Amino acid sequence: MPVYLNLLRIRFPVGAVTSIAHRISGVLLFLSLPVLIYLLDLSLQSPGGFEKALTYLNNCWFEAGLVLVVWSFIHHLLSGIRFLLIDIGKGVTLQAARRSAWLVNLCAPALTLACLWWVL
Repeated sequence: MPVYLNLLRIRFPVGAVTSIAHRISGVLLFLSLPVLIYLLDLSLQSPGGFEKALTYLNNCWFEAGLVLVVWSFIHHLLSGIRFLLIDIGKGVTLQAARRSAWLVNLCAPALTLACLWWVL
């Protein structure tokens, strides 16, 4: 008899959430590279291209995507540092690993908001 798991009812530990978010942020960064490279190329072609890139950047949907890319970068960086420290034996105990996972999960959105506040 098949067993159907309801993934929305499973409670993941904080380290698992951090690990999954690290993978998701890496995929988002990878997928955003062509768009970011296109915008850079467009902005460097001519003053008209720069204005066209600015109009793309001022679109509210694009701004939302840019916020997601900024969060992805910050989360991926902090989580990557956390994993590198664990690889060298720092913060390996359960309590330290949970604390560092919470720190990454709380600092990434906070730093994203700080970047948005600084830019806007």
